[in-house]
Amino acid sequence: MAEVVLRYERMRYCKEYFDDVRLVADTMPDITALLNKTICITGSTGMLCSAVVDIIALLNEEKDAHIKLILAGRNKEKTDARFEGLFKKNGYEFALYDATKEGVRLPVADYYIHGASNADPAKMASEPVETMLSNILGLKTVLDSAACAKGSRVLFISSGEIYGNPIVLEDQRSEKQHEDLSEEYGGFTAENALKENDYGYIDVLNPRACYPMSKRAAETMCAAFYQEHGVDYVIARSCHAYGPGIAKGDSRATAAFTRNAALGKDIVMKSAGEQIRSYCYTLDSAAALLTILLHGNSCEAYNISNENSVVAIRDIAEEIAAAAGVRVVFENPDDVEKKSYNMMKASVLDCSKLKELGWRAKFDLKSGVNRTLKFFK
Repeated sequence: MAEVVLRYERMRYCKEYFDDVRLVADTMPDITALLNKTICITGSTGMLCSAVVDIIALLNEEKDAHIKLILAGRNKEKTDARFEGLFKKNGYEFALYDATKEGVRLPVADYYIHGASNADPAKMASEPVETMLSNILGLKTVLDSAACAKGSRVLFISSGEIYGNPIVLEDQRSEKQHEDLSEEYGGFTAENALKENDYGYIDVLNPRACYPMSKRAAETMCAAFYQEHGVDYVIARSCHAYGPGIAKGDSRATAAFTRNAALGKDIVMKSAGEQIRSYCYTLDSAAALLTILLHGNSCEAYNISNENSVVAIRDIAEEIAAAAGVRVVFENPDDVEKKSYNMMKASVLDCSKLKELGWRAKFDLKSGVNRTLKFFK
């Protein structure tokens, strides 16, 4: 058991954290449709879906919501370790599930959330095949299960990376096929935020495209299952999430920043950090996921982002450093690290469509960073 626990940083379940969970739970749009229902979640130990589990656990404990939780994964001990201190007893049912393999049928549920995906950039670089399989085969298992369940709804957690970089002319692309064209021809910025129908260019022969291209393919598979089998679905395209509950070894920039800062170490940046990103605190993201699941229009996608947290990577590094009393230092990345980098020069997502459903972010960058460090330690 100890070996499993070490795979995750400790998550501090405390009164202050549950006050925040209660805040987002109480201010979400109507959750009546979730009461007395069964929800099956893949990737429940990940940063986003674990926060969804926290919200549902609180609803069951304080609101008598009677929501049956099925957490699907490869290792029950790992799942138990991640949620240690959350459930009193019999808080969830575990279903054995591997997102990279076929032939599994998940238990019948009213709602399915597919969050099982390799979101670690270093693993994307070293395991591009597995990254693609978890997004495509893993989702097919969920959709097959939903088709058998009859009348259930699937929420697929996609990514803002599917938008790619701005389209350039064909002759320009052929001349510079494997170069990053976004810097020369302009990136997506806060003034040109990406709406749900804005699609750009992704170099499909770059192995790092394993993540955005498999997310794109998975979105299309949702549409195909709806047409062929009538499976109801909605899609969430998440921006860069940050918060506590980080897996050990997670190489995402904000995860590494948080880990160093919590240990009192300087934050190490491997670039100038000029790329502009949309960020969203995990509990806000989790509330957005549940809002889309319950209120999103069938067969549509919704961006998740906080318009009050659009900053450069260096800005969030400096915010975390200031909160922890450490410095930001710079080092040159090695070739392996370069291969893992996000292919988008800038990724600012427009959340207007999500806000039309009644969702609002509760935590700006400063408050989100402070909470990340407080609950991470």
